[in-house]
Amino acid sequence: MDTMDSLVLGFQAVDQTKGALVGGKGANLGELARIDGIHVPAGFCVTTAAYRLIIEQAPSISALLDQLARLTVADRAPLASLSAQIREEIEDTAIPSALQEAIASCLEPFGEQQAFAVRSSATAEDLPTASFAGQQDTYLNIIGQAAVLAHIRKCWASLFTERAVIYRMQHDIDHRGVQLAVVVQQLIFPQVAGILFTADPVTSNRKVVSINASFGLGEALVSGLVNADTYTVRNGQVIDRQIAAKKMAICAVNRGGTEQQPVAPEQQQHPALTDEQAIRLERIGRQIEAHFGSPQDIEWCLMDDTVYVVQSRPITTLYPIPEAADGKNHVYISVGHQQMMTDAMKPLGWSSWQFMANAPMHTAGGRLFVDVAPMLASPAGRQNILNVLGRFDPLISDALTTLVERGDLIPTLPDSEPNAADSQPKASLPDYQTLKDYDPAIVADLIQRSRAAIATLKQTIQTKSGPAVIDVIRDDIGAVKRSISQSFGVIMTAMNAALWINENVAAWLGEKNVADTLTQSVENNVTSEMGLALLDVADAIRPYPDVIEFLKRENLPHTFLDDLPMLAGGQVARGAICGYLANYGMRCAGEIDITKPRWSERPDTLVPLILNNIDKMVPNAGKRKFEQGRQAALTKERTLLERLIQLPDGTQKAAETKRMIDLVRNLSGYREYPKYDIISRYFVYKQALLREAERLRQLGVLSDKEDSYYLTFDELADAIRTQTVDYALIDQRKADYKRFEKLSPPRVITSEGEILTGQYRRDKLPVGAIVGLAVSAGVVEGRARVLLSLEEADLGEDDILITPFTDPSWTPLFVTIKGLITEVGGLMTHGAVIAREYGLPAIVGVDNATKRIRDGQRIRLNGTDGYVEIL
Repeated sequence: MDTMDSLVLGFQAVDQTKGALVGGKGANLGELARIDGIHVPAGFCVTTAAYRLIIEQAPSISALLDQLARLTVADRAPLASLSAQIREEIEDTAIPSALQEAIASCLEPFGEQQAFAVRSSATAEDLPTASFAGQQDTYLNIIGQAAVLAHIRKCWASLFTERAVIYRMQHDIDHRGVQLAVVVQQLIFPQVAGILFTADPVTSNRKVVSINASFGLGEALVSGLVNADTYTVRNGQVIDRQIAAKKMAICAVNRGGTEQQPVAPEQQQHPALTDEQAIRLERIGRQIEAHFGSPQDIEWCLMDDTVYVVQSRPITTLYPIPEAADGKNHVYISVGHQQMMTDAMKPLGWSSWQFMANAPMHTAGGRLFVDVAPMLASPAGRQNILNVLGRFDPLISDALTTLVERGDLIPTLPDSEPNAADSQPKASLPDYQTLKDYDPAIVADLIQRSRAAIATLKQTIQTKSGPAVIDVIRDDIGAVKRSISQSFGVIMTAMNAALWINENVAAWLGEKNVADTLTQSVENNVTSEMGLALLDVADAIRPYPDVIEFLKRENLPHTFLDDLPMLAGGQVARGAICGYLANYGMRCAGEIDITKPRWSERPDTLVPLILNNIDKMVPNAGKRKFEQGRQAALTKERTLLERLIQLPDGTQKAAETKRMIDLVRNLSGYREYPKYDIISRYFVYKQALLREAERLRQLGVLSDKEDSYYLTFDELADAIRTQTVDYALIDQRKADYKRFEKLSPPRVITSEGEILTGQYRRDKLPVGAIVGLAVSAGVVEGRARVLLSLEEADLGEDDILITPFTDPSWTPLFVTIKGLITEVGGLMTHGAVIAREYGLPAIVGVDNATKRIRDGQRIRLNGTDGYVEIL
């Protein structure tokens, strides 16, 4: 390729492999021009090589870029000033004669009066992780060589508008790493123009095409300057149309440039498209989507009944659909919303958790999902799952109910018609309704069996290496799954007994949610004990000011425990922390992901929590809190039974209630133990797998032992066996994980990509109330403390904690707060269980709580009726 060829390329010479030369927009246009039957206005690209030539001619720009690299988004005034200086330098730089000649030769065939669109095309735009739409400038109706050259310079300069610079900073994209090409394209003067999405931008449904259309040039619609008609098309049929009042259109003018022109009153309500044109656009959209292999955001215009496509880019905001190659309809519910961990997981994380599940799990966007379509189609299965999910997460239950009632995706089988889900032996299905009596000793027995099994696992796995380690883990997971049914019966009995109490006491005595008080300070709750035990650690450290000052140091090393014994009281402090880690060191934030660092691996994670307890709590607070809760529960039990005996059939009602209270008090503490058991095993597995990964690193197979996290469990097993890995796969997985971290997983997504959110259906709430699920009774007022991570913890007794989700690692914070609000959760998820046990008013499942409630606001939390008021 000679110099001139590398500076300017016609669309016919461009495809997606040329992205580094012509930018995202240019590469996509070259691809579009190659699709049979797609009309793309002719044009050419002034390449990034030309941009580099200009930058190299102005050495002052390099110094300005160095200054820009030292700024942050917060430096708004110097950032604006530097950006303006760089733009001015670029616009003042002369275009070399060789480049001018190359551009002139491309313009010549069009004639002197041809109008062009001159558009920026950056190498970083339209990436899978970020859409740069609108970040650089576009100029329309540019006529004549001098004007085209001037606007090419303006496009180069637009790489350094303030908004473009800030956007790159927010996405960690190096200013020097972005190169700019310019697209010069024959301008079409359309009657109608618009945007076509090959997936619904609101619901994410991939089977639906959404078309926005308005009169005049499409640039005004892209910029949000004019109203647009919206057409929804599915399988060659317009299923919805919304006709807007189109009062304004952007039109080209003879002297060059564009202007706003009013639309005649009689035309304003006239549809921009006929149904036939909308259906034709759907066909074009699907053809382009098939070519690029992903849903597209397409700019088009219509002139003399011919559709011209002027741009196509991937839609970057869609959540990926779990894969299923069977062509059937599926309905996936989020595992993370039930496990209180909606962060993206690395492959070793999600594949390890899959092994623990009795139901098949599917992955998408680094999260796990379960397909419930077979259960929804079956009358018995549908009733079962909606009842259970109604307790665990009403928003999922409501979304599924809406889907079933719609009847367009999951056909409802008549009651008499058998279904695969109905024909299973009933004994194999979990007993969700159990209320049978258990010997109170069963909980202690289950816990003892778990401890013995984990001790045996630790002993066995220490003696193994290579593939034998994998065999031990597989066998152990199988044993855990076989033991789940008895644990499940105990948990469901406690849960159903609490529901029985709430329903019957509300009916008999008119008092709501009394079980919330009865579950305070129950025995054998390993997670609530963990929160109280950290108060005891604070008590042990509190008498030693040298230790406290040491722990307050910034950048405390991970190995701080080794330094403690050198301080007065340091040996005591170290013993207290190490004793805590012996019982709870396998826990961490996001603990269902085996790759997350455990407290034993990063004990410094606990230091802010310990210091918060020392600062905010009095000595012996742990024992005092537990006893207060126990007395509150005993008092509530006594008064309830006394009141019930006074009712008709009171003796029987009191006896039935007493039985249920005993089930709740004896069994509900065990709700947290099975997860503690699994996480304890997880840490044993992880340590063994990391030993094997370290061996692979020493052999030169892995660059870093933590690269093993980007392999699934089976892939890591193969790597241990064969001592080989595919680093291209690992690198791709790392890039995927970075992208997945930015996504918010849906509660419910269908195989069509449609996301269903669900609603709380409730009347008689205060005006402006923010609604959630009531999970722990009580009404409190306090200061909103919005926390996104444990490391930010600085909480007092007047604070109401607001966070996306809490897993057991958050429990130590519960002892210092007044109330709890989470975006994720249900009646029996971690935060709800512990809040009830601590007597902490709480609501969960509050959509976007961390955005709708601001840190520091005074709020009223109603944990009895399930809403928040901003005071």
